[in-house]
Amino acid sequence: MKYPPIDKRLFIKNRKDFVNKMKPNSVAIFLSNDIMPTNADGTMPFVQNTNLLYLSGIDQEDSILIIAPDYHDEKYREILFMKETNEFISIWEGNKLTKKECTNLSGIKTVHWNNKFESILEKILSKCSNIYFEKNEHPRSVNRVETNQEKFFKYFSKKYKNHKFLKSYPILSNQRMIKNQIEIDLITKACKITEKGFRRILNFVRPNVWEYEIEAEYIHEFIKNKSKGFAYEPIIAAGINACCLHYNINNSICKDNEMILMDVAAEFANYKSDMTRTIPINGKFSSKQLKIYNAVLNVKNEATKILRPGISINQYHIEIQKIMESELINIGLLNKNEVRKQDKKNPLSLKYFMHGTSHHLGLDVHDVGNFDCEIEIGNVFTVEPGIYIKEENLGIRLEDDILVGENENINLMNEIPILPEEIEELMNK
Repeated sequence: MKYPPIDKRLFIKNRKDFVNKMKPNSVAIFLSNDIMPTNADGTMPFVQNTNLLYLSGIDQEDSILIIAPDYHDEKYREILFMKETNEFISIWEGNKLTKKECTNLSGIKTVHWNNKFESILEKILSKCSNIYFEKNEHPRSVNRVETNQEKFFKYFSKKYKNHKFLKSYPILSNQRMIKNQIEIDLITKACKITEKGFRRILNFVRPNVWEYEIEAEYIHEFIKNKSKGFAYEPIIAAGINACCLHYNINNSICKDNEMILMDVAAEFANYKSDMTRTIPINGKFSSKQLKIYNAVLNVKNEATKILRPGISINQYHIEIQKIMESELINIGLLNKNEVRKQDKKNPLSLKYFMHGTSHHLGLDVHDVGNFDCEIEIGNVFTVEPGIYIKEENLGIRLEDDILVGENENINLMNEIPILPEEIEELMNK
């Protein structure tokens, strides 16, 4: 791990909170993600299952967590199963976690090697009625690959037909929406690393630089500061490319008099940050660019004020759409009379602002969480409005990460330059 160990009290509390939501006489099982193949003997970098991470802090492949709070033998109420190492694995893959290291990381005292998993699980299930299984039910998930969790469910649901299978996702998606102070500190650290990357490129961006060269500057700064790298595939989009929301080819040249949109951020200890900044490639906003930039900035600032406990997330997005509509009228992109007559189900503003303003942020960049509920203290959201004008090769989006506080919101990216005069000053030093 590049990052120092996380305080295990976080995982102990997370398990306790989860157990309090479980039905009596139940067992919950969490498996690590698969190592995904590429071609020949290649594999993709391992990415841990974030629910397993959230409950244990274990960031290693072939790991399993069992939680059985009502089991009569206390040492079997929490169990980790880990990959047993040997000399061959040590030579080719490096060190794996020892049992003691697993306990130190997670606070779980009982750790076994994976070859004991099925026999111990069978013993526990003989005394339990319900099995909590895990399935990715994120509303934006589009998965064409059968996951480790799905394969597990298919096998064990046939083997244990007399047990009732329950879903852990609804419990954890609710639980993970409220961030613990340790989590907030880790997200804040990721934001600080992102800030270092952004300040670095302000001295680098200029006409005739390639998008991928900017990407390289970011990753250098991120890894240098103990991040594993990008929190998600970086979007470095110059000119017309900024009008493609998920553009990430990053292979175009930066032209004079155009803007470049950069949706790029660091992770730290698996917790994500999510930043977007849009800057003039030549270091100076034109009057038209500045007008649209300030309109987006106004919407972001107003959205941050509205993102408060008591308003539903769906209603929040409706309110932001109204604010954006007003800004689009002010800068002349929409006509007030036409807006008055528009189809409410298909507002005219969608031509220029076609995505949501906010999403949950945490161990996943589009973190688990509900959108049909009220905003709560302890939520961490992005705020990311944008205006996109394809006819002018111009897309401007601005994004910060916001902690919903008790008395006021806290902008975790408050130190990252965003005011146009500050950006111009830093780019022209």
